[in-house]
Amino acid sequence: MGFVKKNYSDGFFNVGDKYGFLPKKAPLETLPNRYKKLQNILDDMPVNINGKSGYLDQPGKIHDSVDDLPNYFDNVKEESNIMIIQALFRSYCFLASAYTLEPSFQHFRKTGYYGKAKNILPKQIAQPFVEVASKLDVYPWLDYHYAYSLGNFKKIDKSGDHKWTNLDMCVRFSGKPDEVGFIMLHVDINQHSPSLVGSVINVLHALKEDNQKDSVKFLKENYYTMKLMNSRRKEMWKASRWNHYNDFRIFIMGVKGNEELFGKGVVYQGVWDKPKQFRGQTGAQDDIIPMEDIFSGVIKHYPKNELTKYLIDLRSYRPKCVQQFFKDLEETVNEFEGEGISDVLFKKKNFDGLSYLLGILEEIYHFRNGHWQFVQKYIMANTKYSKATGGTPIISWLPNQMKAVMNEMNYVISLINNNPLNKETSLIFQDISNSISKKVDLLDHQLKLIQKKSFSANKIYDLNKKYNLSDNPN
Repeated sequence: MGFVKKNYSDGFFNVGDKYGFLPKKAPLETLPNRYKKLQNILDDMPVNINGKSGYLDQPGKIHDSVDDLPNYFDNVKEESNIMIIQALFRSYCFLASAYTLEPSFQHFRKTGYYGKAKNILPKQIAQPFVEVASKLDVYPWLDYHYAYSLGNFKKIDKSGDHKWTNLDMCVRFSGKPDEVGFIMLHVDINQHSPSLVGSVINVLHALKEDNQKDSVKFLKENYYTMKLMNSRRKEMWKASRWNHYNDFRIFIMGVKGNEELFGKGVVYQGVWDKPKQFRGQTGAQDDIIPMEDIFSGVIKHYPKNELTKYLIDLRSYRPKCVQQFFKDLEETVNEFEGEGISDVLFKKKNFDGLSYLLGILEEIYHFRNGHWQFVQKYIMANTKYSKATGGTPIISWLPNQMKAVMNEMNYVISLINNNPLNKETSLIFQDISNSISKKVDLLDHQLKLIQKKSFSANKIYDLNKKYNLSDNPN
């Protein structure tokens, strides 16, 4: 077993304290000229293009455009530049989703229900798509890292920062500001991931060297970075209006778990004889919370059920360098004697470090509870379709993990107990230990309402305010 390294790279991503989970450099905004016809379709594809009607606004138009698309398989096969490979993968991801899910979108517009998707990808999409996916060693379907989010941003002011207000999408479905705000906010949050990744790695190396002073310093850095990330995450309520989520949500649905849309799967003509099923793009593919779960010890409380299997399955939908990082991270945490870093800190009487760890757990809770409130408003109050884009039931998988977080919070609280703390860590401990029961009660109350045959999504959402745990700053 290898101890976690300082960085992990595949040429496009370089996971470490310099770039975090963002690419090493900005993605290509457009394809090289040799793929001009493909680029033209992507440019003309969004529902709305500066107030004008794009292909996805016109029933069947995207299918007509693909009929005239050359098969770029031979060109794609020769590509070796990682930036071009990533841009091609992103392009075919978007085109495949638009091509298959356009009928579902049109049906939703008419009826309010998601309709059947096309389940055949023609050769001119399927063959180059699978080829470029194999070069990245990922599944040939719209993903979070290379395609929809982290590999799909461009700065408006090139000298500016990565705040969502200074970002635009290279490729898009709806063409409206709500889609841009929705996914570019994920890039915004991840601009702070270098500090987060670096602090995780540095804490583990400090503990290995029995450097308790440095372990406290880097746990504190992790805690404050998570607080900053949560403040950025709350911008979602402003960046993307909840009642406009369905302008683009249909196009990020996956095949696996969404049999109502795709039946037995999607046929990739000229590649495979049998239909294939891949999961859809989802924020659960982001790396921040999974990394923090492994690092902090939350993962040991994951229940043994289908939803946990889903979260572990999502690891295979990440870049290989991220997968290896997670693997090494988990093995490193497991190398420490006891139940992870909380027990190491306790044995070393590092109660200030434990308090910052408790603060990290609190921020993981707020991240998940905030996401759970997004689900309540953006999905449950907004659509009758009960599946998440990744193919899981929308009302159960987040509560599944929130309970795991609160279990570890209670465990760390019991370790700190009445032991001496400095002024700052004492305040952190008191605030969190005094409010943990309120968090448990809120989730229990919400789940009781959900278990009824009919329930109001708005009533579930309103409970957040009643318990003073509302995530919406507006």
